[in-house]
Amino acid sequence: MKELLYLNKYFIKYKYHFLLGILFTIIAQIFMLFTPKLISKSFLAIETFSKDTTISTSTIQQELISNILLIVATSIIAGFLTFLMRQTLIVMSRRIEFDLKNEVFRQYENLTQNFYKRNRTGDLMNRISEDVSKVRMYVGPAVMYTINTFIRFTIVIIYMYKVSPLLTLYTLLPLPILSYVIFKLSTEINRRSTTFQQYLSKVSSFTQEIFSGIRVIKAYSLENQHQDNMQALALESKNKSMNLARVQSLFGPLMIALIGISNLVVVYVGGLMYINGTLKSIGTIAEFILYINMLTWPVASLGWISSMVQEAEASQKRINEFLKIEPEIKNNNPEKSKIDGTIIFDNVSFTYEDTNITALQNISFTIHKGETLAILGKTGSGKSTILSLISRMYDVSNGTIKIDKQEISQLNLFDLRNSIGIVPQDAFLFSDTIKNNIKFGKEDASHEEVITAAKNAVVHENIQGFNKEYDTILGERGITLSGGQKQRVSIARAIIKNPPILLFDDCLSAVDTETEEAILNNLSTICKDKTTIIVSHRVSSAKNADKIIILEDGKIIQQGTHNQLINQDGYYANLYLKQLSEKELL
Repeated sequence: MKELLYLNKYFIKYKYHFLLGILFTIIAQIFMLFTPKLISKSFLAIETFSKDTTISTSTIQQELISNILLIVATSIIAGFLTFLMRQTLIVMSRRIEFDLKNEVFRQYENLTQNFYKRNRTGDLMNRISEDVSKVRMYVGPAVMYTINTFIRFTIVIIYMYKVSPLLTLYTLLPLPILSYVIFKLSTEINRRSTTFQQYLSKVSSFTQEIFSGIRVIKAYSLENQHQDNMQALALESKNKSMNLARVQSLFGPLMIALIGISNLVVVYVGGLMYINGTLKSIGTIAEFILYINMLTWPVASLGWISSMVQEAEASQKRINEFLKIEPEIKNNNPEKSKIDGTIIFDNVSFTYEDTNITALQNISFTIHKGETLAILGKTGSGKSTILSLISRMYDVSNGTIKIDKQEISQLNLFDLRNSIGIVPQDAFLFSDTIKNNIKFGKEDASHEEVITAAKNAVVHENIQGFNKEYDTILGERGITLSGGQKQRVSIARAIIKNPPILLFDDCLSAVDTETEEAILNNLSTICKDKTTIIVSHRVSSAKNADKIIILEDGKIIQQGTHNQLINQDGYYANLYLKQLSEKELL
């Protein structure tokens, strides 16, 4: 239960719902106990009538009708109070579910890139959906029925003891056996539930990955192979589920059997006590049988409750694993930070923790507001890493990065990222309209601003070619668009934000040279008062930059302007001549 202690803060938050639910439960149970008493009273009245001839038939009829009306009235009141109990405790559980899902989602947002490299999307989805749902069953039905069972047991046993202490003792003899069975089965359920949840995450991760890469699977005609893999995984998951269900299915029959034994004990022992004169009325036996039947559902529900608690314990443990992770990137400055855009790298080195690859070594450069820096180099030379460090997706291993003469780690993290417009190498678009994808950079942008941004990204004419133009719904990850169109929509999304810093990570690789030239001409106007960094493999994207640096194996091997670098022997001049000759051939 220690993992579930994490949820106590929510019970405290909704303490009024919780306490009111307990109050309704207590009152409801008191009203439910009127029925056995009234039935016992009716039996006693009938017995008295059969022995005392002075009592008239109308008198006994009047008393029986009065008892029946009282039974109906108290049952209605008890039913209404039970309804109120559910309205408070179950509603509380839904609110806790809402809060917990939001807490998990916020934690997912705060966790860094390293976390997402280590964990699969399907598993993350399973924890925020299936696992949170299991936890809700604990904070809702499990808690409600536990309270209900405890209160009913307490009140019923007190009433039974007042009527006949000896008969009560015989009636409760099976309970120690019941407690032992529940303990043993609960332990096994917890173990099997944890295993099942793990396999459920594997299925979710596998299917999510397959659906995301369905085009590749179809292209290589691997549907049957992946179907076999899915079937094997689903079969193993089914086996784990069946193993869990087998143990859970033992609870019901065992509970009912023990209740049946208690009923037999009451009839046998109670009958002997009535014959011996220890019990004054046979109605007492009927009263005890009703008490035991009132305990039937609470006792039978103990198995269900225990199962829910064990499953919730396993699920909350999986949730806590993520909630207890401290984000590596933290906002160290809650105060507002104003960003102008001067960026200084001072002997910056960076090593990826997950692979232990040193991506940057002693990188130093300065770029002022209004200037453009181009970064070129071979694949894996560290170009994209520089952009990730500027947007503080990672913190440097050594050296310092300053923005406007202040260390980047001391800036307000949200203000820093809000001041950056980034176009990633792998353009990611949401399954929404084109307009909303562009407005993602500025949610309150007008339609005219959207069109202007699209024109500057040279994608406006393409959008007009769609039937619904800017209201066209894109498929998952923007699958409706071509690679070049996705890149240009991403550029529009960045520039509509109008941030002081713009970062372009090889975002023109999928467009032709003519379109590239048009976009660069537009960007030269847009970026006049902004700090701009362009990562590229093309000289054409870098030639107009104020400064160009060439990376190789995480080190700067050349830097200067376009004119300076083409007159030096090295990577840039060779790349320029190679791409110039390719252009001439075209």
